[in-house]
Amino acid sequence: MNGNKPALHTALSPSMLHLYDANNTIVVIIDVLRATSTIATALYNGASYVVPVDTVAGCIELGKEPGTVTAGERDGKIAEGLQYGNSPFEYPRTFIENKILILTTTNGTRLLYMALEKGAKNIITGSFPNLSAVATHLIAQKQNVVLACAAWKDRINLEDTLFAGAVIDRVKGYFNINCDSSTIAHTLYTEAKADIYQFVKNKQASHYLRLSSYGLEKDIQYCLSPDVADILPVYAEGKLAVAFNGHSRP
Repeated sequence: MNGNKPALHTALSPSMLHLYDANNTIVVIIDVLRATSTIATALYNGASYVVPVDTVAGCIELGKEPGTVTAGERDGKIAEGLQYGNSPFEYPRTFIENKILILTTTNGTRLLYMALEKGAKNIITGSFPNLSAVATHLIAQKQNVVLACAAWKDRINLEDTLFAGAVIDRVKGYFNINCDSSTIAHTLYTEAKADIYQFVKNKQASHYLRLSSYGLEKDIQYCLSPDVADILPVYAEGKLAVAFNGHSRP
């Protein structure tokens, strides 16, 4: 820390994560379209917890346990062998309450496992649907932060960068930010914040085009909507659960 303020950095792609220190740091996993938006939504709607898995085979194996739902995607479509996809609309309270969601995705769950391999011990997930919960937590914890964007197969994407910028906009007074990636993210968000969805659409963001070609416009609009599932998913012991006083519930 410097000047009694913790430091904040932004990794715009998983390929850049190795450049940052994950020890004694809160790592925020960001995969706006759609993994971290879906995680927040499922937990907000009463899922017991979410188990992020890095392979489809692992997801299927864990899904043999009672009370579980196997879900995930590869390249934006439901992965073969899984029951459900990566759309937040698949997980209303009437369906997901008190169930365990076993989830694997192309980018988000992979990045979480990369952070673990780097020694991260304090991991949360962030998306526009839980923006305020993330910002409030980061301010309260007074620890160094890495905003880790899942991007798309290591290629920087617009929506994750915008979310990093949105977090920075909320917390910048509480951190030392000497990081050009963070400056880029915040500058972009400042331009986009009046209408994030329209900005992403007008810029023809690559993942916007990918998902809209599958008829998922509604998903995109939801995933770019602030605070519609405003809880804090915290990772502990292989599970993402709703934070209770800053820690995942037992």
